Amino acid sequence: MSFSPDWLALREPADHAARSAVLLNRVAGHFAGRSSLNVVDLGCGTGSNLRALAPHLPDRQRWHLVDLDQSLLAAARTRLATWADEAGEEDNALVLLKGRKQLKVSFVGGDLTRDLDRLLNPGAELVTAAALFDLASAPFIDAFVDELAVRRLPLYTVLTYDGAERWEPPHPADAAMLAAFHAHQKTDKGFGRAAGPAASRVLAESFGRAGYRVLRAPSPWRLGAADAKLMAELATGFAGAVRETGQVPDSAVEEWLKVRLSGSSCEVGHEDLFAWRD
Repeated sequence: MSFSPDWLALREPADHAARSAVLLNRVAGHFAGRSSLNVVDLGCGTGSNLRALAPHLPDRQRWHLVDLDQSLLAAARTRLATWADEAGEEDNALVLLKGRKQLKVSFVGGDLTRDLDRLLNPGAELVTAAALFDLASAPFIDAFVDELAVRRLPLYTVLTYDGAERWEPPHPADAAMLAAFHAHQKTDKGFGRAAGPAASRVLAESFGRAGYRVLRAPSPWRLGAADAKLMAELATGFAGAVRETGQVPDSAVEEWLKVRLSGSSCEVGHEDLFAWRD
């Protein structure tokens, strides 16, 4: 499953604002005192996760950005070069300066369901992802955790959808719409039947069985008038997913969407997670 660069750009400010500061500081503290760090970012999209996380990691960083969609990898290269204070090329990698941080960024195409062993770079010291694991199945998550456990690698993942939504003003169809959306969330997104809103719990339990320590923290989107375009796109996509389930009459979906397109605010629940071995 892939997403458009325009959608990823639209949601990036909300994503960065929602990220749990408590958990981000815990991750930063885990690697404090180190001079360098080698990071693998899975399902990287256009590099938003790097832009949010890099300022909190050691001054020298090596990133391997992984995505199945080659067009997103190309967009990531362009976006990151623009984001940096200085950008150059070395061995087909992007070399960036951002404040005191020096980053060397490689762009790697691959399918996580088939190529995970290859994609977990041999020099990796941290694996990270954003808005990924609610798309994944429980068996994939268990296999993924097993791969990390063999390598004793930590995971920092953010913005995993947790199923909580609250829109203003309320609408009589809210409960039926949310139930249908959750049913859609659990369909196959390329990894088998998706864990959907249960994904963060599934991750935590799997890491616990593997002997990891796990911290979880809420990271909800809290959207208001300044986020009208994002809310409109979110509501439209939400309604489209509900229509695909056939669980809510089309007339009710249309009425719900009409109200949402002129709504005042919404909150969408996510959770961040950090798992590591002592």
